[in-house]
Amino acid sequence: MATQKRIGLYPGTFDPITLGHLDIIKRGASLVDHLIIGVSNNPAKNPLFSIEERIEMTEREMDIVADSNSATIEVKPFNSLLMHFAEEVGASVIIRGLRATSDFEYEFQMTAMNDKLNPDVETVFLMADPSLQAIASRLVKEIAIYDGEIAKFVTPSIRKNVLKKLGKN
Repeated sequence: MATQKRIGLYPGTFDPITLGHLDIIKRGASLVDHLIIGVSNNPAKNPLFSIEERIEMTEREMDIVADSNSATIEVKPFNSLLMHFAEEVGASVIIRGLRATSDFEYEFQMTAMNDKLNPDVETVFLMADPSLQAIASRLVKEIAIYDGEIAKFVTPSIRKNVLKKLGKN
């Protein structure tokens, strides 16, 4: 009897994708057979990059992660309730990264609500690597806007994308 494929979902805005995101993706991929990176199209967050740009950047960075895992990785956009998207893609687990206790409050509430929507989809939290805990896309953009160096927070190709988008290349 064939075992059912474990599908995980790691959702986010990824505006831009950071080294912290890549760490969670790499570690999350070791927990499932297939990992879907759900790129949220939430205009309320006023993203710097379009959904198409964020998908392209995220797909490009998956080459770094794919080599170290047996899980297949797929990048997909979504513009719906997270639980609806998880059901649509057949995910049995949602993977979330935690950086600090401030993340925990929000994630705790989200997990409780998601459990009410579908108790069959489990949420798994992965603590960010201590060296990456301070990284947030919002802060990466702010640092770049004010001419600070972002090389410690993103890959070289993402750094180029951010600087180009801000007209600082």
